Amino acid sequence: MRKLFVAVLLLFSLAAAAQERDFSKVQIKVTKVAGTVYMLEGAGGNIGVSVGEDGIVVVDDQFAPLAEKIQAALKGITDKPVRFVINTHWHFDHTGGNAYFQKQGPIIAQENVRERLKTGGEAAGMKIPPAPKEALPIITFNDRATVHLNGEDIRAIHFPHGHTDGDAVIFFPQSNVVHMGDDFVTYGFPFIDLESGGSVRGMIAACEKVMATVPADAKIIPGHGALSTVADMKPFVAMLEDSMARVENGIKQGKTVEQLKQEKVLAGYESWGGPGKFITTDKFIETLYNDLKGNKTGEFIKHN
Repeated sequence: MRKLFVAVLLLFSLAAAAQERDFSKVQIKVTKVAGTVYMLEGAGGNIGVSVGEDGIVVVDDQFAPLAEKIQAALKGITDKPVRFVINTHWHFDHTGGNAYFQKQGPIIAQENVRERLKTGGEAAGMKIPPAPKEALPIITFNDRATVHLNGEDIRAIHFPHGHTDGDAVIFFPQSNVVHMGDDFVTYGFPFIDLESGGSVRGMIAACEKVMATVPADAKIIPGHGALSTVADMKPFVAMLEDSMARVENGIKQGKTVEQLKQEKVLAGYESWGGPGKFITTDKFIETLYNDLKGNKTGEFIKHN
């Protein structure tokens, strides 16, 4: 299985894992975060939930086979209906339940999310089929959208070219909670989807903007991983900045990606990309190299 992680990008690793996994064994963990907000963990991306007298606002909905379990978890919190679902980006481990939940409330997403779900895509020679019509967001926005429910001014703000080109970070200002989508994760080196318009600079910019905007005691829901704080984001951003600078310096010296790997250009960050990690150190070097060189995808390396 580790060879699979090394060979392909995180998105496709998750696809293979989804096909093989027995979702009947997945349990949905519910955590009260603060104010109106809860976090649901199961398989795939973390789910944010705002609950109140006006109903439920759901942020991301994991894999399709988990939809009924997610529904049951919501029922365990409140008997109010789902009013809206917001997608943080287009990857299927965050949007797999769209068709199920859109029967209850409309899906809201950044314009690029709908477009990528509608058309599907291809990366590393693997095709992602178009999503069915019922799974497509029916409300889209360019820069930002606000949902006024449960005493919250829930803001979805577009941060372009981070994890993908359709990223939205979701702010719950009254509860002092932020859902970062996959612009911040805690599993190690992040997956930056270059094929979908992602970039390391955009991911850094998104994190820095959030850290500068929200109170220091804000609760942070990462795209994957444990509930976090603003302080937890700082070493993540520092790693991204330092890793980018090291690879960029190597490129300026005319070094190839293989040379950078052999020289262990990311020495000191072994724990971020060690055995069992979604993104190995070598894979992250490839991603940074291709991003900084302007290559379309981390799977096609130009050795020059």
